[in-house]
Amino acid sequence: MTHVYRTTAASAALLAAVLGISACGSDTGSTSSPSSTPSTPTAPASTPVAGFNDADVMFATQLIPHHQQAVEMADSALRQATTAQVKSLATAIKAAQAPEIEQLSGWLTTWGKPVPTPGMHSGHTMTGMMSPQEMDDLSKATGSMYDRMWTTMMIKHHQGAITMSKTEQANGKDAAAITLAKKIQTAQSTEIATMQRLLGRLPAA
Repeated sequence: MTHVYRTTAASAALLAAVLGISACGSDTGSTSSPSSTPSTPTAPASTPVAGFNDADVMFATQLIPHHQQAVEMADSALRQATTAQVKSLATAIKAAQAPEIEQLSGWLTTWGKPVPTPGMHSGHTMTGMMSPQEMDDLSKATGSMYDRMWTTMMIKHHQGAITMSKTEQANGKDAAAITLAKKIQTAQSTEIATMQRLLGRLPAA
């Protein structure tokens, strides 16, 4: 019996040693995965979700309906404008702002915040937003009167977006949102200068 006990104990010790070597010495296959698992739980801490604040949420929430109205105005110009430059500006504005609406909506979803739905800009008093009456007046304008009205209104609209972009740059935290704010400020400042020159060339209403 003593001999059997010693043999069993020795076998157990040998087995433990072999398992210990297999667990610690191998660096290939599935045995290597336990050594990498401790880093997995820390990954979410470095994601962009943790890097936003209330200013970022406000920027995205307000800019979505603001952009939606700009796209609505661009579509109106593509139907009603009589000047090629106005149509060209409308095309560029829609091409830039429609994808930004999707980008902003994605951020709000990621941040766990509600995404404004189309039409929510009605009644908004955000800077640069056109009132329902102004939008109705624009839809009824024709010829050079329409072109001048649209250009004047879009300048005001862009100025509002620039104001919001400056606020985001000053108070925001999310790096991507701040980068977009800088891009909007630069692009829309350029478009304002273009529209101001265009107003000087459009026929008087």
